[in-house]
Amino acid sequence: MKLWYQSMTRQDQWGTYPQILRGILDQVKDEGTEIHVAGITEVGGVGDQFRYLEFLETAEVLKNVHRAVNEGYDAFLVGNIADPGIREAREIAPIPVLGLCESAMHVACMMGANFSFVTINEKFTPRIVENVHRYGLGQRFTGANRMAVERLTDLAAAFEPGPARDDVVAQFNAAALKNTEAGAEVVIAAGGVVMALLAHAGIHATADGVPILNGITNLVKMAEMAVKLDRLMGGRFVSKKGLYAPPPPALIETFRKHYGDYIYPTVKAP
Repeated sequence: MKLWYQSMTRQDQWGTYPQILRGILDQVKDEGTEIHVAGITEVGGVGDQFRYLEFLETAEVLKNVHRAVNEGYDAFLVGNIADPGIREAREIAPIPVLGLCESAMHVACMMGANFSFVTINEKFTPRIVENVHRYGLGQRFTGANRMAVERLTDLAAAFEPGPARDDVVAQFNAAALKNTEAGAEVVIAAGGVVMALLAHAGIHATADGVPILNGITNLVKMAEMAVKLDRLMGGRFVSKKGLYAPPPPALIETFRKHYGDYIYPTVKAP
């Protein structure tokens, strides 16, 4: 099984995070699963809490969806808590496409009666809450409290023991405790970097014992399950009716003339 894990970080700007992420993926994957990790290389990769910057980065994500399909990957994983490009990716790809946020929320609903988020900063919060309602899970959502990390790359220093890690962990724990005091039964860290940081530090529960869902581990295991289901279903895991339907063959030649021959690689011209 081959999985494409798409990070939204520029790998040379995040200290040891890429190595820590690689270690987590290797630790949790099944024997026989191969995971390719791709970061952002064309533009950005350091400020995706801003919607415009996320939009610019998402173009590379969708290019990589085409690559993953053409290179025979079994699933595409969007390893960013905003799930950028996930609907567009599902329209392109015949393979399962899973997002960090959507997958975490659905599994959290099986872990407890409700869930909550700890977001990285104020700018992130509306984007995450929007996803909750877009996925139809508003009734299971108890709220979000935030940390105060405005420059995302400042999180890189927290992967090493010391004051930076202590500050980030203290901020997370304080926000998580507010969530649980408000009734949250599961806490999700709203950011792949923070998920990796907590896992690396061995933190899997809040101060009052509520589980913290490791979204990275969850995404890998959900992807492995999706691939296995796809095989059992004869390649029909991804619905191509309605929202994720690609253009019909009768239109594809016209679209490729104006958008490029690479678009919708699985649609055959008549």
